[in-house]
Amino acid sequence: MSRRSAVHSFVHDGYELAYEVYGDGPNVVVYMNGLLLDAGINRGIARRLAQVGNRVVLLDLLGHGRSDRPRRAAAHRIDFYARQSIGLLDHLGIERAVLGGVSLGAMAALSAGAQAPERIEALLLEMPVLETAAPFAALLFTPVLLGMTYGGPVARLGTGLMRALPRTGVDALDSFLDAGSMHPEEISSILHGTLMGALGPTEEERKAMDIPTLIIGHDGDPLHPGDDARRLSRQMPNATMVEAYSIAEMRLRPGRLVDEMIRFLDATWMAGSGVSRAG
Repeated sequence: MSRRSAVHSFVHDGYELAYEVYGDGPNVVVYMNGLLLDAGINRGIARRLAQVGNRVVLLDLLGHGRSDRPRRAAAHRIDFYARQSIGLLDHLGIERAVLGGVSLGAMAALSAGAQAPERIEALLLEMPVLETAAPFAALLFTPVLLGMTYGGPVARLGTGLMRALPRTGVDALDSFLDAGSMHPEEISSILHGTLMGALGPTEEERKAMDIPTLIIGHDGDPLHPGDDARRLSRQMPNATMVEAYSIAEMRLRPGRLVDEMIRFLDATWMAGSGVSRAG
């Protein structure tokens, strides 16, 4: 069931961005949402990490959740999303933090690692989307983009019906329902912007990123193929990969994977400042 933190906001490049905070203390983790989703997809992870002494900040990237939703594709580039995460650190007065996210959020975190490595303690990359996934992503999302762009009343009827559906109180499920309830122009702008831009750092940039990184990937999912996660773990000199049993494990039975995240964060805090989690 939903147990939400209060929603806060800050202004970055003229847009208001929303975020939620779970826990407190100096050990800060910023975790970002997947494509079209919002903070709800990550609240279960945030609550568990906060229970063991981390301060977890869930950022709604521009166009998502309770953040502003410009209907311009040019506003929705992954490198812009990366800058928003660094802007959040500036807003909170945090010099260094762990950055991470799921799918689109993972790519924003990876891009932030290339843009501002001096601000990144470590990276948590869940279900990264890279070269192997690109053809399937185009195949999957291009018809949606065209439907949302040119569908007119039919597209508005579909998203209106999604808005009318009752919410369940289950954060992750409601995040998907809310994604389908967005205005068609909001959906098309995000898809257009993210599909047309670079997915993330180049291979050469990844190989130069000596940031402690935990990558969580899985097989059997062409949008988040395990091959992308494994390749990234080989490219980055300080990366470790943990294989999930399925795309749903982190949201339905997260214990094993979250425990891996906690061990990784413990080691990160100990190596960085001698501070470990409470408890």
